[in-house]
Amino acid sequence: MKVYAISDFHLCNSGEKPMEIFGGDWTDYQEKIKQDWKDKVKEEDVVVICGDISWAMKLETAKNDLKYFDDLKGYKIFIRGNHDYWWQSISAVRNSLPNNSFALQNDAIKIGKYIFCGTRGWTVPEKQFATSEDKKIYNRELIRLKMALESAKHLKTNGEIIICMLHYPPYNSNKENNEIIKLLQEYNVDFCIFGHIHACLGKYKLYEKLFGINFYLTSCDLLKNKLVEITK
Repeated sequence: MKVYAISDFHLCNSGEKPMEIFGGDWTDYQEKIKQDWKDKVKEEDVVVICGDISWAMKLETAKNDLKYFDDLKGYKIFIRGNHDYWWQSISAVRNSLPNNSFALQNDAIKIGKYIFCGTRGWTVPEKQFATSEDKKIYNRELIRLKMALESAKHLKTNGEIIICMLHYPPYNSNKENNEIIKLLQEYNVDFCIFGHIHACLGKYKLYEKLFGINFYLTSCDLLKNKLVEITK
């Protein structure tokens, strides 16, 4: 059993917001991802998708985009991104997913020797929060992250590997410690996977080990539309 990751599909089968207009690695990106997925993933493997799945505003519209994953092998685990406005009722989302697919929202699931947990997260400030609303949302996401990690803790019975999924980066561009990192450390998270960053990596890397945790940035355009295997 292997674990792969990729995120930020920004699917829009209605054609209203095609990512191909940005050129470069977005050209034919859906076909490239699907081919790489079919080349790599077996039925017993897991693929985690860290948000920004569909541009849809409502679940009924998003269902057409979710069909993209219907014929792809492996267990698929999703979390919500900042553009997933269609993601409202978690029960409705779960009922709309294809076979062998799971949606996480402040909770966790165990598959084999791995425990997956996650929440959306929010922007980690560089020095201070841009607005009071940002601070409010960030603090709320800390509560949700703790809920997810508690759920993972209760599932851990025999040294399972904990993988935490976030949409937003868990640290700022200066790679400073913060409340999110402290929670990940407190609950002995082995891997943290996130997306959200596009076009230019800047001070972020596709993989780096910080604070004793393995971090993977998995936005599809940065990965050249190929799934990355999560390994120590």
